[in-house]
Amino acid sequence: MTTSYTPTALETAAAAPLPGADAVADEFVRQPHPNPATPDERKAKMDKLLFGKDYSDFQAHATWTAEKGWHNKVIEPYGALSLDPATSVLHYGQEIFEGLKAYRHEDGSIWTFRPSYNAARLNYSADRLAIPHLSHEDFIASVVGLVRADSEWVPSVPGSSFYLRPFTFASEAFLGVRAAAQYEYMVIGSPSGPYFEHGFQPINVWVEREYHRAGPGGMGDAKTGGNYASSLLPKVKAHGAGFDEVLFLDAATDTNLDELGGMNVFVVMADGSFKTPKLTGNILPGCTRSSIMQLLRSQGTSVSEETISLEWLLAGIKSGDVAEMFACGTAAVITSIGSLTSNDFKVEIPAGEKTKAIYDQLTAIQLGQAPDEFNWLYRLA
Repeated sequence: MTTSYTPTALETAAAAPLPGADAVADEFVRQPHPNPATPDERKAKMDKLLFGKDYSDFQAHATWTAEKGWHNKVIEPYGALSLDPATSVLHYGQEIFEGLKAYRHEDGSIWTFRPSYNAARLNYSADRLAIPHLSHEDFIASVVGLVRADSEWVPSVPGSSFYLRPFTFASEAFLGVRAAAQYEYMVIGSPSGPYFEHGFQPINVWVEREYHRAGPGGMGDAKTGGNYASSLLPKVKAHGAGFDEVLFLDAATDTNLDELGGMNVFVVMADGSFKTPKLTGNILPGCTRSSIMQLLRSQGTSVSEETISLEWLLAGIKSGDVAEMFACGTAAVITSIGSLTSNDFKVEIPAGEKTKAIYDQLTAIQLGQAPDEFNWLYRLA
């Protein structure tokens, strides 16, 4: 039975319609490329798809100043940036980013998934980092322009995608502590295979009790590099001990689930209902998280957002009330959690049918193999 649900402000902003791809395709002006990859060079990279290791021929780029706003909107050859040593982002970390994927469908067309959510969340993060907004039209125009310039880099093999990384950073050169007066917005693309090299297999997760990803009043719900930097040391230690990922607890009480280093989490109950940690300001409001909740609720499945304590979770796993657990995000989509370990416990969690079913449903929509009842797909080329 479904329960009433009020969309978040971010979901409401993401519901605004985007202009069609053809209408914005030339807003970022494509520059000539003097030395694009040859077919053989491109094939060598496309034959060995990893995640985020190789990059396409072009990049989208625009600059913001108070006098001109966003201007110099171009699709330019991919290449290194020249930055003054005093560039603000290098000292104060004023930057935000997004992640989305372009998928090649069976008919050869290229689509992406909920780009309006990414456009809205980029501005949501911008508010927290005192960065100027980018219009949704400019956001989708940059993505369309880049994908059309780099269409031959969009793979078609199962499990692959063209990963897109939009980002904005403070580019003014100064050493004073204040919001910058100049920013660069860019999008780069990477033909990619699965996020986890072992594919859709359960991951082993370390439950971190010493370090925290974010705290109350911080930037936990903004997609900014500092949140990921704070997760790196715990992840290095966890990887060294043989674990795939780290589950962080809340900083206020050190007792409740927040999220993994780059993914939200869900708990699947034995009665078929789903639970996920509520958005407290510490947790990134994930696009995949939002999509899973909408999809499940449309099918009449109970989904609750609540405070989930580690103690309750461990007791539920032991009693069998908790049947499955998974992590989700754009990069990995959905990944089953097979075990949780910390200094004083280790528990195994079955890899169940519910997790695989929601993964199959969501990826089928993304790949154009199932009806898109929510109008989530956007054709790029």
